[in-house]
Amino acid sequence: MRLLMREAGAPALALFASSATLICCALPALLVTIGAGAVMAGLASNAPGLVALGQHKEVLFAGAGVLLAAAFLARWLTRNAPCPADPKKARACALMRAVGGWILWTALALYLIGGFFAFFAADLLL
Repeated sequence: MRLLMREAGAPALALFASSATLICCALPALLVTIGAGAVMAGLASNAPGLVALGQHKEVLFAGAGVLLAAAFLARWLTRNAPCPADPKKARACALMRAVGGWILWTALALYLIGGFFAFFAADLLL
């Protein structure tokens, strides 16, 4: 259980926070860009929390950035941690490290995409 939290827990939490940045900022921009403004209006009326996320995007991005940085720091600090000597546990350890790495880099990509749409896309596209 401790291995699961160390190798995949922090990256999964960072992925969750980074996904929220996509929902608040990239999804509305994408829908409006492709001409689906009515879909965005319907989505905003059915999910009012979406508007609240968009209004507080600076706080959302700051929190997601802190979680992402903490996950990268945890990964860096445990990069040379040994896996168990038992072959079955060693395979599980290696698998969790690989999965955690993929989750972490996916979270960073989502964070950067969300950040682009939240803070730069409107200035570049208009």
